[in-house]
Amino acid sequence: MLPRVLTIAGSDPSGGAGIQADLKTFTVFGVYGMSAIAALTAQNTRGVTGIHMVPADFVRRQIDAVASDIGIDAVKTGMLPTAAIVGAVAAAVRAHGLTPLVVDPVMQATSGDALCDAEVRAALLDALIPLAALVTPNAYEAAALTDLRIRSVDDARAAARALITRGARAVLVKGGHVEGNEAVDIFDDGHVVRELRAPRVLTPHTHGTGCQLSAAIAAGLAADLPLLAAVERAKDFITDAIRGGLALGAGNGPANPLAWLGRK
Repeated sequence: MLPRVLTIAGSDPSGGAGIQADLKTFTVFGVYGMSAIAALTAQNTRGVTGIHMVPADFVRRQIDAVASDIGIDAVKTGMLPTAAIVGAVAAAVRAHGLTPLVVDPVMQATSGDALCDAEVRAALLDALIPLAALVTPNAYEAAALTDLRIRSVDDARAAARALITRGARAVLVKGGHVEGNEAVDIFDDGHVVRELRAPRVLTPHTHGTGCQLSAAIAAGLAADLPLLAAVERAKDFITDAIRGGLALGAGNGPANPLAWLGRK
């Protein structure tokens, strides 16, 4: 049987991020992808022009429908736009024993548009992050969750450990927004701390990178890879996806998950 992975996130009609990017990534890694939509967005490569929230109880019904029939080997979350939705997702995770869980705390789009508020931040910290096998904030999101300024690799290390202190089991602070010739991600599980390094790719076409990275990690966990191995493979994958970024639209084009299939 194919490993089964559920994404709970927002829909991106331009196909570069959110549910659409997650499902593409799942397919690239040979797992069976399913989705529970938490929000509909009107967005493209230039930005977000509208968000329509799905009622929290209906998000829960989508998760219940999948979990009670097909089954779930791993789950990841992306954009969860209200505290009520975060609470509904956390309740479903507990009720169905959905593990492993990867939480991508999507708080800001690549374009800079804010996607959640302080209530969502609090709900993530209190209800969902403690349930996760891994949390994958970028530097901006890690700063928002920890109230720390992140301008260096050492800052990212401190933020990762602060999230561990807040109840996260493991954290990957992504380094794409931290200056330097390399993109350095910090992995911390409370015991092991690793720097995952890759040459920085100078391109504007990075829409959806956080979604694709967390989806790749979830795919690895569903296939029984150890956590750090799944993270390391996903780091290689997203580096390829950024290198193969697609110059679509007039703004930040999407990273390309299909670039992984071109590996020799």
